[in-house]
Amino acid sequence: MLTDQEPRNTLEARFMRYVRIDTQSDPASPTCPSTEKQMDLGRVLTEELLALGLTDALLDQFGYVYATLPANSVKNVPVICFCSHMDTSPDSPGENVKPIIHRNYDGRDLVLPDDPNVVIRESAHPDLRAQHGNDIVTASGLTLLGADNKAGISAIMEAVSFLVEHPEVKHGAIRILFTPDEEIGRGVDKADMKKLAADFGYTIDGESLGSIEDETFSADGAVLKINGVSSHPGFAKGKMENAMQILAEVLTSLPKDRLRPEVTEEKEGFIHPVSIKAEVEYAEAHFILRDFDNARLEGHGQLLHDVIETVMKRYPGSSYSLDIKPQYRNMKEVLDQHPEVVSFGEEAIRQAGLVVKKRSIRGGTDGSRLSFMGLPCPNIFAGEHAFHSRQEWVSIQDMQKAAEVIVNLSRIWEERS
Repeated sequence: MLTDQEPRNTLEARFMRYVRIDTQSDPASPTCPSTEKQMDLGRVLTEELLALGLTDALLDQFGYVYATLPANSVKNVPVICFCSHMDTSPDSPGENVKPIIHRNYDGRDLVLPDDPNVVIRESAHPDLRAQHGNDIVTASGLTLLGADNKAGISAIMEAVSFLVEHPEVKHGAIRILFTPDEEIGRGVDKADMKKLAADFGYTIDGESLGSIEDETFSADGAVLKINGVSSHPGFAKGKMENAMQILAEVLTSLPKDRLRPEVTEEKEGFIHPVSIKAEVEYAEAHFILRDFDNARLEGHGQLLHDVIETVMKRYPGSSYSLDIKPQYRNMKEVLDQHPEVVSFGEEAIRQAGLVVKKRSIRGGTDGSRLSFMGLPCPNIFAGEHAFHSRQEWVSIQDMQKAAEVIVNLSRIWEERS
C-alpha cells in the first residue's frame, strides 16, 4: 500500500527532489561531464550549499561540485572530505524517475505500478527483512531509482545542514565533493585535488546499514583487436580466416568454471568480455579484468594473452594486438597505511547504534582512485540496494543513519585531534 507521498523530513524531501533529476552518464561521450544533464543536479546542489552558508560552493566546468564547511574548533584538525557521485548508471532507463514511498514496510511484495511485472520480493532481496516498519522508496517500475548515489548525496547534505544548525558539535574543516561520471569509471578524472585540499575522505556510496568498505578490486581494462583474412565466400577454402570465428574461439577457450563473474564471489577475480564488434576481416573485444590481489590480476592478463596466442597459431595469415591498461587499484594498499581512517569510521557507525559490517567491494568507487591520488578514502553505507536496475530501493531510515554517521565522523576527528 502506498501512503502519504508527501516527504516527512528534510532528508526525505532532498532525496525525492534529487532522484527526479535525470543524471545518467554516457560511456560513449568523450566530454566531461559525459552528459550535460548532470550539471542540472550540480547547479541545484551548489545553490543549496550556498543557502546553507557554505560561501565557497561552486560547480566547475567539468561538473564537479566543491564546498567547504569551515572549522568551528580551535584544534588543528585534519581536513575531512565527504564525497558522493551525481550520475546514475546507463544500465537501466533513468529519465522521468517517479519515486514512490512505501510507508511502514511489512514484508509484502512491492509491485511497482507502472510495470506490475517488476516486483521487489524479500526472497530476492534478503536485506528487506531488516526493514520492517521502515519507509522504502522505489521507482515506479519503468526506471532505476537513482539511490546510487543520490542516497549518499542526500545523507551528506543532511549532515551538513545539521552541523550548520548545531555549532555546539565541534569539527574541523569539512570539504564536500560531488562528482560526475563515476558509473562509467571517470568519476575523478578531472577532480582538482589542490582545490579540494583534504587530508582524508569518505565516499558515501555503500549498501547495507552499518557497512564500511576498505578494500576494492584492482582493475585492468583490455582491448583485443584481430585482423583476419577476407575472401569471397564462394572461393574461400584455404584462404579466408574469419576474424569473427577467431574471436569466438578465443572467448570459448577461456575458463568456463572459474574466472567469470557469473561463477565467482567474495575474493575471486575474473576475466569478463563486456563488448564485441566483428566482421569477417576485423574483430574487436573489450574486457575488464578484476582481482583483489595485484599479482593474481597480472596472472589473469597473462592467461588471456596465452589463450589468444594458442588460438592465433591456427590462423597464420591473421594478426592481433592486445592492450591491457590499469584502471584502478585496491584502495586497501593505501588505507592500511592510515588505519585511523577506517577505525574512526567504525567508531562513528557504532556510535549510531549500529553493528559494524566491514566488507570488501567487488567493484570500485571514486575512493579507489582518490586513495591513490593522495586522499585515503574508505566507503561508508548510503543504504542503496539493487542498484543499476528497475528494482532499486532504499530505506529512508538507512539514509538518516548514514547522515548520523557523517556527523559522528566529523566530531570524532575533532575529538581525537
